[in-house]
Amino acid sequence: MSQSISPIFSHFAKFQSNIWRCSTSELRVIHSSYASFGGRRKERERRMNRAMNPSSSSRHLADFHSTIWGDHFLSYNSEITEITTQEKNEHEELKEIGRKMLVETPDNSTQKLVLIDTIQRLGLAYHFNDEIENSIQNIFYLSQNSEEDDEHNLYVVALRFRLARQQGNYMSSDVFKQFTNHDGKFKENHTNDVQGLLSLYEAAHMSVHEEEILEEALIFTTTHLESMIPNLSNSLKVQVTEALSQPIRKTIPRVGARKYIYIYENIEAHNDLLLKFAKLDFNMLQKLHRKELNELTRWDVGAMDSLPTYLRPIYQGLLDVFNEMEEVLAKEGKADRIYYAKKEMKKLVAAYFKEAQWLNANYIPKCEEYMKNGLVSCTGMMYGTISLVVMEEFITKETFEWLSNEPLILRASSTICRLMDDIADHEVEQQRGHVASFVECYMKEYGVSKQEAYVEMWKNITNAWKDINKELLRPTAVPMFVLERTLNYTRLVDTFFKDDDGYTNPKSKVKDLITLLFVESIDI
Repeated sequence: MSQSISPIFSHFAKFQSNIWRCSTSELRVIHSSYASFGGRRKERERRMNRAMNPSSSSRHLADFHSTIWGDHFLSYNSEITEITTQEKNEHEELKEIGRKMLVETPDNSTQKLVLIDTIQRLGLAYHFNDEIENSIQNIFYLSQNSEEDDEHNLYVVALRFRLARQQGNYMSSDVFKQFTNHDGKFKENHTNDVQGLLSLYEAAHMSVHEEEILEEALIFTTTHLESMIPNLSNSLKVQVTEALSQPIRKTIPRVGARKYIYIYENIEAHNDLLLKFAKLDFNMLQKLHRKELNELTRWDVGAMDSLPTYLRPIYQGLLDVFNEMEEVLAKEGKADRIYYAKKEMKKLVAAYFKEAQWLNANYIPKCEEYMKNGLVSCTGMMYGTISLVVMEEFITKETFEWLSNEPLILRASSTICRLMDDIADHEVEQQRGHVASFVECYMKEYGVSKQEAYVEMWKNITNAWKDINKELLRPTAVPMFVLERTLNYTRLVDTFFKDDDGYTNPKSKVKDLITLLFVESIDI
């Protein structure tokens, strides 16, 4: 199993959730104390004591809901965390059957496209990375080097296009011109082709800049899919509803797998062995994740006499994170990576401090100034680096340097995070007294309404996704697995903030997703 959760990230989650509860004065202390991380203790204590008199400042408390999970994930027993020998043996048998299916199905067939797509959506692709890579490269080569493309099936053309781009191959969107009229509009004879429309809809989310045909495809498919939902069978209705809610490109892989297993089971032509393999694989990974969650108990707040009680977990957590990381990485000969983790954390704390200064001064910055700081404060930049620091794969110093220079894919991901977060919770935050969000900044700078600000924000989010799609096309500046960390982070953001603030509201739809991933197993 390779899809495990690193225990180190539990500290970041705790630190993140606690630091967002801080007042202006508390953030000042974090900033000053972190700046003197390696300096003299007395000076650090003096700064803290001077700033940390709660009676002298007005604390803006978020008053977040407490967790609804309690100690649920800390109380798992071996019965629901240990993988049995029988499960391992059956899993290996089914995996070999899946590998044989991939190898024996011809690359130049529709069946191969459907098989790869099914395996990916069922969450099984990580077992067959090499086989899938080779097959898609062959499919892409054949499509690029044939004198004339004789494929006129919308479903197949769109599926092949999406699979190629998902793998990092640039396939021209001109392949869809055969389905449009002279005015660039899609032909109406496709409006009753549900599978074709679904396939084109998913392909349209792989667009980069200046691909008008894919923009038109998204409008065309969304309009017609929405209109046909009431008349669809239950199985198709679920497929269409899920796709319109969260397209494949924006779906967290494990969440997508959990949902697609249910969808696939209700498709009449499903393969029983693949379905059983997917269910068993999901349950086995779930056991692994449960075991790891059960081990995340090292949140130990030490004696920090110079700090008030409400700040100790934050500061101690910050120290614990890097101390533990340094110990682990030193044993693996990767201690040099900690430099980049600390660098990103310093940038993050400085960005929080900047927002605290703005709040204290009742200052509403220009949009450009706000976003320059907001791209850091949303944590996307930090996670882009932190997620790699503890990975087993070989990662060069040049890759970490590339990340620290804030490349386009990180800026795009952080733009999506900052703007979706602001749309989701800016009204609640303003009620309790919070630094201005992009909404307030844009409204003030351009003298427009809240709704007009939203329109601008969604336009920027759409463009940022196009940047991400472009950066994931070959040739890439760094290895693909590095870029995929940022893609998955962005998917997480989209899931958390699409309809409401799922990050801080424990009763949001995220509760149901956590239940699907870590609580409820799949009946086999």
